[in-house]
Amino acid sequence: MKKMIGILVLLLLAGSLRTFSAAPEPAKTNSAPSAKSGCRLNDLFPDTVVVKGKGVEIKRNQLDEEVIKTKSAYAASQKQPPPDLDARVLDGLIGAKLILSKATDDDKVKAKEKFEKSLQTYETDNKITEAEFFEKLAPQLRLQGSTKEDWTRQQIEQATMPVVLERELKINVTDDEVKKYYDENPARFEEPEMVRASHILLGTRDSANKELPDDKKAAKRKQMEDLLKRARGGEDFAKLAKEFSEDPGSKDKGGEYKFPRGQMVPEFEAAAFSLNTNQISDIVTTQYGYHIIKLSEKIPAKKAELAKVAPNIKDMLKGRAIQDHVKAYLETLKKEAGVEIMDEKLKLNETASASALPPGHPSVKPPTKP
Repeated sequence: MKKMIGILVLLLLAGSLRTFSAAPEPAKTNSAPSAKSGCRLNDLFPDTVVVKGKGVEIKRNQLDEEVIKTKSAYAASQKQPPPDLDARVLDGLIGAKLILSKATDDDKVKAKEKFEKSLQTYETDNKITEAEFFEKLAPQLRLQGSTKEDWTRQQIEQATMPVVLERELKINVTDDEVKKYYDENPARFEEPEMVRASHILLGTRDSANKELPDDKKAAKRKQMEDLLKRARGGEDFAKLAKEFSEDPGSKDKGGEYKFPRGQMVPEFEAAAFSLNTNQISDIVTTQYGYHIIKLSEKIPAKKAELAKVAPNIKDMLKGRAIQDHVKAYLETLKKEAGVEIMDEKLKLNETASASALPPGHPSVKPPTKP
């Protein structure tokens, strides 16, 4: 059953940020090309059709782009791709086209709403605006010759597939099933003790990650002592962090982090968890430099409320149900469309079971863990 499921993870439960590989158009010139210079790459290496069927056509370049992305993901996760990777990726592309061909206008509206809600949640959780989000995404899009509109369209398209499958496969998860899972898996909903704390960092390493000379470290220490006096004197800690902190991951958020034990370096964690609410620490030295920390809130360990995790549980159970039925459904769609793979080498081995996409692939979002 797993021969297609691995590659279809990106089809069924997608929604994470995707990378793009669209090549920018070559610069236009006013000069008339000669017979040789006017010869296009596709004239020398035709973009052949590798799959055809009713409403389905996939060309070699489309397949090659996805294979390159997948190989990059394997390399990033230090894993070896399976020998039949091309066939697995092609199987996923076929599935995507067949599923999207069944999308109704209502499916597309629902998918758009889900995408917008997901993006809004991400922005809220990370305390950034939509403009800031796309500003951070812009370098990646420029590198790959894509645009904000391209990215948004692809995200909505990905979000459409699970909506279609839920409707076509008549997937329905009841509140009783959600409650049953919640009751039977209490350990999955335990939230550890956490703190919400802000910090100001003055780093003691240079851009090459080498320790600064002693005189520069002393200057940083003196600057931090001055900042500590200002913070304890009543100045707005968040404003000081935005102006002076050298931690790019938090300075725009006023230096704030929310974390349990085990996520920060030991010296930072020990100081943060030892503070009282609204207390500011002494100068804390870590491998990164000098910090001052202000504790905003201590959050005791607790079990997450059912109402809070129910949507995630429902999505996860729907995902499981989809995976249980999608193989047979796609086989039916292939027969209806008369899908034909033109290259025998690209036909997926019936006994294949390994996932086509490695963990961490940018196109993959696994079933939501509550």
